[in-house]
Amino acid sequence: MYPLRRNRRLRTSQAIRSLVCETIVTPDDFLVPLFVVEGKGVKEEIASMPNYYRYSLDLLEKEVKELWKLGLKSVLLFVKVPDNLKDNKGTEAVNPNGLMQRAIKTVKNAVPQMLVMTDVALDPYSVYGHDGIIENGQIANDATVDALCQMSLSHAQAGADFVAPSDMMDGRILNIRETMENNDFQNVGIMSYSAKYASSFYGPFRDALDSAPVDVQDIPKDKKTYQMDYHNRLEALRETRMDIEEGADIVMVKPGLCYLDIVREVKNMSEVPVAVYQVSGEYAMLKAAAEKGWLNHDAVMLEQVTAIKRAGADIIASYFAKDVAKLIG
Repeated sequence: MYPLRRNRRLRTSQAIRSLVCETIVTPDDFLVPLFVVEGKGVKEEIASMPNYYRYSLDLLEKEVKELWKLGLKSVLLFVKVPDNLKDNKGTEAVNPNGLMQRAIKTVKNAVPQMLVMTDVALDPYSVYGHDGIIENGQIANDATVDALCQMSLSHAQAGADFVAPSDMMDGRILNIRETMENNDFQNVGIMSYSAKYASSFYGPFRDALDSAPVDVQDIPKDKKTYQMDYHNRLEALRETRMDIEEGADIVMVKPGLCYLDIVREVKNMSEVPVAVYQVSGEYAMLKAAAEKGWLNHDAVMLEQVTAIKRAGADIIASYFAKDVAKLIG
């Protein structure tokens, strides 16, 4: 008790603050999302995500080499699919020479040690912008799961280390795990988007991939029939527990900052590593505020990623990963 205990003694200098620091962020914490497009020599800035880009395969190779030099050892791939290849069933998703499959091979050829995770969802391939197949005006769960299994298998055959189902269909983790086991891909892991909320923070990401739900009569206008209601907490724990039981190797909470209470609860009950996705809206807001001079970009960025790790994240998927790695050296 005071005056015997003066807590400020442990704050008197940078040296003592560093010595007793509880949460330390390193490049090893990060999973780097990368957007891939067709073409050659393409590096397109995403308008709603300043300083973040879509890459053609030749420049993707250059980017992953740079990431590796910065100590960033894991990437999460997304592809922007040309409109003429989109349909209701995501047929292009299983093309062995599709953009995702070629992107996986490009990364592995450029940096064989790089851990490659792949987005598994139908929305980039869907004419409707949904994560599932539309039947009779509804998202057909089981038909979608079948498609996701074949998509995951195609990614594994191309060389992916992990598949990352982001769709929130019921039962997809068990079915994907069984598909991998039955096709001799026992070592391909699954990072499940276990608690993915129907959030308004995803807008810039959907701009990046042109994957927003389209406004068509008699089909859902949003993703609330499969993504979670942000009012709910216990549902996230139930979803996560089921995914672990079905074979998920890593579970994810998405988005990040507004859901740190969920991150902590998932961490407390999880038997597997917990990932957090610091999403495009979180990135864009800080970029916009910093551009106005209202916030110190680097200071707030580091505070945010530290908060995510402090809440319990073992892995942080973040568009800030490269910037953080450069800052912390």
